[in-house]
Amino acid sequence: MKVQEQVKKYITGQPEPKRSDMQELHKLALQVLPKGKLWFLDGKDDKGKTVSNPNIGYGSYTITYADGTTREFYQIGLSANTTGISVYILGIKDKTYLAQTYGKKLGKASVTGYCIKFKTIKDINIEILQAAIRDGVKITGKSD
Repeated sequence: MKVQEQVKKYITGQPEPKRSDMQELHKLALQVLPKGKLWFLDGKDDKGKTVSNPNIGYGSYTITYADGTTREFYQIGLSANTTGISVYILGIKDKTYLAQTYGKKLGKASVTGYCIKFKTIKDINIEILQAAIRDGVKITGKSD
């Protein structure tokens, strides 16, 4: 199955209003990274065991580990969870940056090192979320 098909199946498989919120956030991420690589991670490890919620990823950047090895990964992630939706903004070295810069302006959301979690879009300021996403993409240095 192609990535676009997996993404569509994942989003349409969500109950309302989460489905509509996920569709809106998917469109937003595609606007921010129109030429970016689209990812879908099903949340399963190599043995087929579920280890996380499925994730849609957008864009790409290179992670360099302490031992010098590198790995490509997405810049922005989107995932439905039991209490709502998580938006991941990856690659920002300062783990306090998102919370300090956007936390109070976002609305009813919890902001940790790289994750913005909220129940529904109507609980947050979507323009502030979009600014945080754009900022994260800028910090990781690639918008295509």
